[in-house]
Amino acid sequence: MLTIVITAVIVIAAVILFVVGRGRIRAGGGRGLKHRFGPEYDRAVADHDGDTKAAERELGERVKQHGSLTEQPLSPEARAQYRAQWADIQEQFVDSPQKAVTAADALLAGLARDRGFPDGEQFEEQLAALSVHHAHYVQGYRSMHTAARGQSGTEEMREAMVEARSLFEALVREQPADPDRRDASSRDDQGHAPWALNRRHAKGSST
Repeated sequence: MLTIVITAVIVIAAVILFVVGRGRIRAGGGRGLKHRFGPEYDRAVADHDGDTKAAERELGERVKQHGSLTEQPLSPEARAQYRAQWADIQEQFVDSPQKAVTAADALLAGLARDRGFPDGEQFEEQLAALSVHHAHYVQGYRSMHTAARGQSGTEEMREAMVEARSLFEALVREQPADPDRRDASSRDDQGHAPWALNRRHAKGSST
């Protein structure tokens, strides 16, 4: 009889531990995804009308599909060429915002492809992969892609370009981006925010 009681206690204890452990794993998984994706986590929850579980399933699928992706290095020559192209696009923006945004969108797609991410022709897949590795920077790319399709005003295009600069810097740097340095990545080599003096041009030409 004593053996039966002891066995029952062990079984009950094992069940309790299993249930509690499962809860902790789920909670930890949610916290892990929120920490990893940052603003993308909140966006995913909003996209799923507040359904946290559905959002976490989507984000978990992104990690499953793209988490093992290894970013490919850029040669110094390629890095310098990308920086020069981006600088040219910034100069072009003052006179032709739509053309500049379209060019910047294509440049980012090509840069991401060269770093080992999916081809930019499949934008959503490329963005999903980028969000796994550069979650704090992808919103600017998303906004710029929308602007490149002619769905934004000039001021919105300017803001998208400035924000997308963060992802550009994260991809063009030799080392993987540090999320804690995302504010610094939106500045130029002299430490100044790009286009700080161009806001009046953008407003003057807004449609």
